[in-house]
Amino acid sequence: MNADTPAPSAPGRIVLLTASHRVAPGLLSWPAWETLRGADRVLCAAPEHPQLPYLAEAGVAVEGGAPSAEEVVAACAGGAVVVVLASGEGDRALTDGLARLAGSGRVAMPELELLPGSYDLPGARLLDLVEVMDRIRRACPWSSRQTHTGLARYAVEEAYELVEAIEDGDRGELREELGDVLLQVVFHARIAEEHAEEPFSVDDVAGTIVDKLVHRHPHVFGDAHAETPEQVKEHWLRTKAAEKQRTSVTDGVPVGQPGLALAAKLASRVRTAGLDAPPPAGAGLGYELLALAVRADAEGVDPEAALRAAGRAYRDAIRAAEGLPPAREPGRGGADAEEHDQDGDGAR
Repeated sequence: MNADTPAPSAPGRIVLLTASHRVAPGLLSWPAWETLRGADRVLCAAPEHPQLPYLAEAGVAVEGGAPSAEEVVAACAGGAVVVVLASGEGDRALTDGLARLAGSGRVAMPELELLPGSYDLPGARLLDLVEVMDRIRRACPWSSRQTHTGLARYAVEEAYELVEAIEDGDRGELREELGDVLLQVVFHARIAEEHAEEPFSVDDVAGTIVDKLVHRHPHVFGDAHAETPEQVKEHWLRTKAAEKQRTSVTDGVPVGQPGLALAAKLASRVRTAGLDAPPPAGAGLGYELLALAVRADAEGVDPEAALRAAGRAYRDAIRAAEGLPPAREPGRGGADAEEHDQDGDGAR
């Protein structure tokens, strides 16, 4: 290079700083704060950006407006570092402009860096579900009128569909059905917020089950020891009995559940408690079914699942007698109509 030729200026650096909207504003990573404090200029096109109050509190000056790609590149002259606070769709013009300049080959481009200032934590999408459910509750003509009583049957239906997906071994169906069951929880919790005298929220629901899980797992969160599943179950039953202050092993067994499941649950309670309480003998099919359910529990068999499996075999035998192939298990037909029936929007 000739001594009379001026040295080219350093290209500088453009940092596009992103942050998850599911993380509280101001909770940025240390590299993000270091970059913000060391930047020559910090730009933000969105005047309502949630990070702005926290940057001001930290003494980071932020310039408003929506500079063009050419202006941002020019601001990097002499090796300057320019940080752009990402604000969603409003950054599209800038990023497209930078890509166009870089592709033209006519501009000495600064370094481009995408810096995540925060990341989603596990379970962060649950916040999206709560937000979506809140909007649906307020804006949907069907959902806004629902009550706990009116939705009760859907909780039962979704639970059975989840069990069917598990038994079918269809992972995609399992994922969808878990979401449908989760929706029931969030929907009921959202309705519960509106109760005039005893409101509670999904946070209260989550807090209750967290407290219960911690209390019932002293071998995980406390000083107790359990090395086998049997010892864990013993801890669980002992703690649960103390919580509920039940006088009978039958307390808390819902009698409204399917008959085989009810019989098996009662038999399980008797077996766990070590009681000498054989099932009553009597004339009639009900007592025979009761004896079969007790026997199934003693052998470690879920009588409901066993009967469903036999029912599927019977269904296919009927189809064979009709000259039809076996029924297709995964992706059951007719679900769309049921989904539309539940919420009027076609989304459960």
